[in-house]
Amino acid sequence: MTQTVGELRTAVSGAVLAPEDDGYDAARRLWNAEHVREPAVIAQVHSAEDVQAAVRYAVAEGLEIAVRGGGHSIAGMSSVDGGLMIDLSRLNRVTVDPETRRARVGGGALLRDLDGAAQEHGLAVPAGLIGHTGVGGLTLGGGMGWLTRMHGLSIDNLESVQLVTADGSILRAAEDENADLFWAVRGGGGNFGVVTEFEFRLHPVGPIVNFALAFWGQDQGGELLRAALEVIPELPREVNVVIAALNAPPAPFVPAEHHFKPGFALVVVGFGSPEQHADALERLRGTLPPLFEVVTPMPYTAVQGLLDEANAAGTYHYEKGAYLETLSDGAIDVITTQVAQKTSPMSVTMIYRLDQGYVETADEATAFGGQRIPQYSMFIIGTAPVLEALEPERAWVRTFWDAIQPHAVNIGSYVNGMVEADEARLRAAYGDKYERLVEIKRKYDPDNVFHRNQNIKP
Repeated sequence: MTQTVGELRTAVSGAVLAPEDDGYDAARRLWNAEHVREPAVIAQVHSAEDVQAAVRYAVAEGLEIAVRGGGHSIAGMSSVDGGLMIDLSRLNRVTVDPETRRARVGGGALLRDLDGAAQEHGLAVPAGLIGHTGVGGLTLGGGMGWLTRMHGLSIDNLESVQLVTADGSILRAAEDENADLFWAVRGGGGNFGVVTEFEFRLHPVGPIVNFALAFWGQDQGGELLRAALEVIPELPREVNVVIAALNAPPAPFVPAEHHFKPGFALVVVGFGSPEQHADALERLRGTLPPLFEVVTPMPYTAVQGLLDEANAAGTYHYEKGAYLETLSDGAIDVITTQVAQKTSPMSVTMIYRLDQGYVETADEATAFGGQRIPQYSMFIIGTAPVLEALEPERAWVRTFWDAIQPHAVNIGSYVNGMVEADEARLRAAYGDKYERLVEIKRKYDPDNVFHRNQNIKP
């Protein structure tokens, strides 16, 4: 293969890096520091044609392919030992048409690239909560965040994609062209090709939104969750709440006596009037005053970047998730018991409310692995500063996940939160859609060229 890397360098306009080249070590580094991969070659592509050349090269050489967007795959799927990493990070251009409210987004763009470009025109698309996440990986699995109650998932706002398939074809997929492929990429992950461009519908948002974070002690968790269960589903769609079990940050707005204290937070973001946001916060507080809170108007881009520093590259992560139809007494007992068992103050549990805009897309309209019913999506994320501290957190996440299963919706979990995505779990997540996904996989990738993902085998 060493002799043929020159052929790839000739075919690709971007840099092609082998292990002995300057820049190789930086290029192969992933967000989750647990995974240290050594690809045989890295292609830093600049166009769909570069991706086409890289895919054809890898197939001809028999090289395993990994696709790196933001590099946020907790399972380390963004790179590969001894194969070809297609690094999309240079393919990150975002162009916004404010008249048609459309954005064209390169396959290697980060959420902050998309948010920043769209917010120049007071527009946004539903996306995740961490700005250095890749648009591609997030979107292909679904994509949920602050705007999901208003406008659904990222995939619900997708107009078209351009992608390179396993045979090296460059295709457009939309409702009016390769519609089967368009259905599959909206939730089916990276199984069907390398997406080089997304076209999104945008919505008026901000640029200033209403933000609040209120924090309660760990011993108040049960009472808080039961109160939140009553209020959150009744809130207007312009208000979204994320429930988080975490340690209070050592931030300026946190009183010193509460720094690093374990507890529960409600993060409340309002896209309507300040009065509407204040009313929602008052209802959420109820008769349970928080230990501290911060309430302030904030740029939407700042809200989208709030978790960036706490989730910087170089730490160690493990994750599992579940859907909960409701926060039953049994589920609340599990949550309040288990969150106290973690050993790393960096580990968190987050619970999103999925309703309103989320349920307005028909379940069968996309390949998304989650029923379109009002429910909660729960993420149990173990994070540690050093590798030695990850094992206790991994054990904690697994124990917590096992304990919550009797209270979970029996359809697996959100595929973007799957680290060990075996076939049984994927079948559970996709349900009746799984066989259709297999047929589409067989059509576009019969040899399973793209398998470093939550893999649907042809």
